[in-house]
Amino acid sequence: MLRYSQGPLLRGAGTDAGMPRSPQPSLLDVEYAQLSDRGRVRENNEDYLGSALPANPDEARTRGWLFVLADGVGGQEQGQVASQAAVEKLVAGFRAAPTHEPHTGLLSRLVQEANVHVYETGHASRVSMATTIVACALRFDRVAVAHVGDSRCYLIRRGHAKALTRDHTLANEQQRVGLPATNNRHLLSRSLGSDLFVAIDTSETLLSAGDILLLCSDGLHGSVTASDMAQIVGRHPELQNAVHELVATANQRDGSDNISLQLIRVRGVERVGMYRGRPYKLR
Repeated sequence: MLRYSQGPLLRGAGTDAGMPRSPQPSLLDVEYAQLSDRGRVRENNEDYLGSALPANPDEARTRGWLFVLADGVGGQEQGQVASQAAVEKLVAGFRAAPTHEPHTGLLSRLVQEANVHVYETGHASRVSMATTIVACALRFDRVAVAHVGDSRCYLIRRGHAKALTRDHTLANEQQRVGLPATNNRHLLSRSLGSDLFVAIDTSETLLSAGDILLLCSDGLHGSVTASDMAQIVGRHPELQNAVHELVATANQRDGSDNISLQLIRVRGVERVGMYRGRPYKLR
């Protein structure tokens, strides 16, 4: 089963009161598309996608955009329940968060809250459940990324794709410390719901007009290389066409897992500086 959506554009102008003004005010300009497919083998789709979009330019500046993807852990009971619970908890928390809260700290807090929610949901049902998660929040001219597990976020810029996340798998951890590589590349070293506390990786990256962020589950990056992702995205002006070709390519090459992705294109940014944690408009 395919699940697809195309996000609207949100544009606006102006500056916050008391901030230095620009003669040519602008606003972060974003469009997105997403698609989730159960693949060619699995009977169920344990991936789940979510987003929180600003309703107006003021909300775009004070809260920003959120995109999140989760992949229920295979072999665990209730993987689909875990991924949905994590995403919905994160989205609700983002919408309820204080405005102007720095995104990196906010995502770390919200992912930890989602972890507790998944853990307690499983405990109440007396079943084991876990999920990966990757989330990105955009505002002004930067993106904050938080993740646990092996779902990834890529930055595609000028035809090249770069991973902004590091897989939390046993194979990757062993490779980092110089141990021989193993065949257990899908065995996670961290996941949401496995314990009451989880270590969360976060980062922040400056964005430029034309950048594309790609969030995906391992059903995509396990069979489609980063360079292939960049090439496919680069030849499609319409994002919905790109997500369909990416899923079709993953299914053609493998298709043994659920395949989900979100594409977020940055059409324009609002350059800001930071002073004591508060943004101000650059001239």
